[in-house]
Amino acid sequence: MPEGQHGDSLSLIPDEPQTFKRQQGKPPLKKTILIIDDSRFQRKANEGTFGRAGYCVLSAVDGEEGLRIARDKIPDVVLLDMMLPKLDGPALLHALKNDLRTAEIPVIVLSGLPQINAAKLKSDGAAAYFEKSKLATENGSSELISTVEGVVSSSRINR
Repeated sequence: MPEGQHGDSLSLIPDEPQTFKRQQGKPPLKKTILIIDDSRFQRKANEGTFGRAGYCVLSAVDGEEGLRIARDKIPDVVLLDMMLPKLDGPALLHALKNDLRTAEIPVIVLSGLPQINAAKLKSDGAAAYFEKSKLATENGSSELISTVEGVVSSSRINR
């Protein structure tokens, strides 16, 4: 092959489960959301939902990875599942709210457990609570986006 021509193309796919997305025809990315969920299906669905809504999407598959990414990237909002390996949701929420670097990041708890006490979560620092069962409804994704946008707009972090 002549110099400068190669049969291989470059792959720019990251090895980590973080995704940075920009949709064609959309305005520049507005806010960054960190989705922490061990359910691949739920995580990918939410990545798509928020990517299409114009968010820069970061994701983590467990609590330890979520904490590391939150501390490193300081997202505008965190969408947190409660049932996680390595560091569960309540422990991760506590760690985020007790770290000066991440304490002001609003955290929205996303859970499939109806017995979760939303009032207790709010007293522990959660900005909002959203039941996963609502995502199965016709307007579930738009309700989740509205919840996130409301939390982000009222957040003390304005970047």
